[in-house]
Amino acid sequence: MEFTAEQIASVIGGRIEGNKDAKINTFAKIEEGVEGAISFLSNPKYTHYIYDTKSSVVIVNNDVELEHPVQATLIRVDNAYECIAKLLQIYEASKPKKTGIAPQAYVSPTAKLGKDCYVGPFACIGDNTVVGDNCQIYPHAVIGDNVKMGSGCLIYPNATIYQGCKLGNNVTLHAGSVIGSDGFGFAPNADGYDKIPQIGIVTIEDNVEIGANTCVDRSTMGSTFIRKGVKLDNLVQVAHNVEIGENTVMSAQVGIAGSTKVGSWCMFGGQVGLAGHITIGDRTLLGAQSGVPGSLKGNEELIGTPPMPQRQYFKSQAVFRRLPDMYKDLNDLKKEMELLKNNEK
Repeated sequence: MEFTAEQIASVIGGRIEGNKDAKINTFAKIEEGVEGAISFLSNPKYTHYIYDTKSSVVIVNNDVELEHPVQATLIRVDNAYECIAKLLQIYEASKPKKTGIAPQAYVSPTAKLGKDCYVGPFACIGDNTVVGDNCQIYPHAVIGDNVKMGSGCLIYPNATIYQGCKLGNNVTLHAGSVIGSDGFGFAPNADGYDKIPQIGIVTIEDNVEIGANTCVDRSTMGSTFIRKGVKLDNLVQVAHNVEIGENTVMSAQVGIAGSTKVGSWCMFGGQVGLAGHITIGDRTLLGAQSGVPGSLKGNEELIGTPPMPQRQYFKSQAVFRRLPDMYKDLNDLKKEMELLKNNEK
C-alpha cells in the first residue's frame, strides 16, 4: 500500500512542511531511511540524522528547531512517538489474518470457538474451553480445560494456558509464556516439603500483553489478577495471588513474590524485585534493579535497595565509591589518636 504525506498528516493531525504529495510505502528508522519510507524523530540525540536521512517523510515534534534545510517532507505534531505508534498500529491491523483450524490441531469436541478463529498445527484446545471471536492461536500453543478466552486474543507458539484460567478481550501472549502454572507453595516437614495444592486460577483482563517466557502463577485459592491494560515484558515472574493494577508496565526480569498488590499506572525497570505480602501504591516508578522489601505509598520515583528518591540514591552512590578511601582515612585517624594517647601517658 502507498500513501501520501497529506493522507498521513490527516490521520495523525499533523502539519506538513515540504511536499504534501511525497509517497511512502514502508517504515524505517531515521538513520536507516530509504526512499519511500516514513521515519520519526522524538529523541534529540538523533536530530543530526534528519539532515542526511533518505526517508521521504519524517514525523517530528512541533518544538523541533532545525539548523539547516532538509530534503525530507516533515509532518509536525505534538508527540512524534505517539503518532508513529498509532501508524504502526494501523499498519499491523491491516495485515490479513489467518482463519480456520489446521488438520494437525486438536480441538476438544466440547470446546466452543467463536467466529473467524485460527488454530495452527499441533495447537491443543481442551475440554469445555470457550474461545471468543477473531482469536489467533498459533502452532503448539496449549489451551487447557475449562479456559475462558474473550475475543481478539493472540496466542503465539508454545504459549500455555493452564486449566480454568480466564482471559479478557484482546489479550496477547507471546511465545513460551505460561499462564496458571502452580504457585510456589510448599510446607516443610521432617522429611522435606509437602506440596500445597494450588487450586485457584489466573484472571487476565482486557488489552493485556504478556512477553515471551513470562510466567503468571495460579493462586493458592481465589485468583491471581492481571488488570486491564497491563504490559509485561519478557522473562517476568508473577507469583501466586499477586494483583497487578490497571495500565502498569514492567520491564524484563521483574520478579514479584506472592500475595503482593501492585497499583495502577506503575512503571518498573528491568530486574526490579518485590517482596511478598506488600502493597505498592498507584503511579510508583521504580528504577532498574530496585529491591523492594516493604510497602510503598505511591506517586513516587524511586531506585535502589531499599528504594529511595533518585537524587538521594545518586548522592549515596557517589559516597559509596569513596568508601575505601574513607575507610583508610578512618584507620589512619585511629592510629594517630592511639599515638597521641600513648604520648600523653
